[in-house]
Amino acid sequence: MDKFQVKGLLILAVLIVGVVFAVPSFMGSSELSEGYPGPKQKIRLGLDLQGGIHLVLQVVTEKAVESRMNSVLNDLKNEMINEKIHYSKAMVDTPETVQVSLRVSEEQDELDKLIQDKYQYLKYANKSSGPEGSTVVTYRISPQEAEAIKKQAVEQALETIRNRVDQYGVSEPSIIPQGADRIVLQLPGVSDPERAKKIIGKTALLEFKLVDEGASSADAASGNVPAGDYVAYMKDSNQPVLLKQQAVLTGAFLEDARVKIDQYNEPYISIAFNREGGRIFEQVTTENVGKQLAILLDGKVYSTPVIRDAISGGKAIIEGRFTMEEAKDLAVVLRAGSLPAPVTILEERTVGPSLGQDSIRKGIIACLVGGVLVIIFMLVYYKLSGLIANLALVFNIVLMVATMAAIGSVLTLPGLAGFVLTIGMAVDANVLVFERIREELRLGRTPKMAVEMGYKNAFSAIFDSNLTTVIAALVLIQFGTGPVRGFAMSLTIGLVWSMFTALVLCKWIQEWLVTYRNTDHVSI
Repeated sequence: MDKFQVKGLLILAVLIVGVVFAVPSFMGSSELSEGYPGPKQKIRLGLDLQGGIHLVLQVVTEKAVESRMNSVLNDLKNEMINEKIHYSKAMVDTPETVQVSLRVSEEQDELDKLIQDKYQYLKYANKSSGPEGSTVVTYRISPQEAEAIKKQAVEQALETIRNRVDQYGVSEPSIIPQGADRIVLQLPGVSDPERAKKIIGKTALLEFKLVDEGASSADAASGNVPAGDYVAYMKDSNQPVLLKQQAVLTGAFLEDARVKIDQYNEPYISIAFNREGGRIFEQVTTENVGKQLAILLDGKVYSTPVIRDAISGGKAIIEGRFTMEEAKDLAVVLRAGSLPAPVTILEERTVGPSLGQDSIRKGIIACLVGGVLVIIFMLVYYKLSGLIANLALVFNIVLMVATMAAIGSVLTLPGLAGFVLTIGMAVDANVLVFERIREELRLGRTPKMAVEMGYKNAFSAIFDSNLTTVIAALVLIQFGTGPVRGFAMSLTIGLVWSMFTALVLCKWIQEWLVTYRNTDHVSI
């Protein structure tokens, strides 16, 4: 077997692999038989072709800073008690500042030292006189630390939303950050946008807090709230419940959440803590037997069970008269974790599946019309050589589809435009080669020499023009988003395969005709 035959077998192998990968996209994976030997993965359709929702979310990063300051404040209170610094009040004044009211103004130096040792990112802001001779000292978080918290909040929100979307079951979502505090989310194929938005935007902060049974919840609701307590409300009845401010356990220690059915055929959520969370849960239940433990989600009380015995094993349940859908959605957000800060929807666009199907139909029509016109022109103008170029064009499209399916590329409406453009550019290389061959034939070259010199002389022009276009397309892939990337991706894949079909496949066929078939002329 000579070198030319080996080359032909390699080309044939490439074409066979391309056909095998492309068949599911042309036929639909559901129509393939169970015995189909090749992969059944087909081209994924983007939002504009499949339908779905497009959301632009904004992370309220100021809330993340405020939450951090509240955590710092709780810790600071304990530290001041340990250091015997006498204060009458300590609170978060603004999202970036804390205020401490000192009973003894001379203790400010001790407070400053405590802040400097334990909380270096808090900086002294100002001092003022408070009621009853107290001194109010204000500390502000440093701009660098605040910026770091905001950046981390966006990164955590991005990961949490991605986990929720994955567990919700959306096929091939697009989740990308935009600017300092925004997230662009595309969910193809979503049929219930409202449900998806609830899952994505739910903060899902899970907390366990002790109920203060020593005071009346009704009195507390009217304004008589003991120190260290606050009033929350039941999810269903809106009944007030007096709770301890400090959470004894949070969802940060959650390991799993699953929907189960009780003996009355009602859904509930079974949760499991990690090792550390299980240890804390066992300690809390051991120390508070006979007391009520409230289970809260995003500030709403779902249940207030009485602790009968110490609970080991790190398992608990959340009841709340859920529907099955509500229970499943809540389990999803609990497993994915709580958002570090609330998110708001700035922009929402919904694309119906019928509109996507219409786009596909029109895109296919455009490809067919463009392809037929190119095929007719090549046949009329270049005769048998034009037929070879048309065969290469068909395989070029097949290889494009196969590649996009194999690498999991998403086909968008601009991507279809890239297909149409590639149809025209695919034969551009053939036109350059064929015109070069014609020139060689006019100079009296033999068919074999004319074909060889035609491809050799046209190569540099074809390679340079395609390379510059591919470079531009790669830049669009790297820095573009959404539709721009879809167009650039299909264009790049099409250009690479057009060079293969024009400079390898067509050349091999024409060399076979003039060398092995002993053709005494070139039909061109």
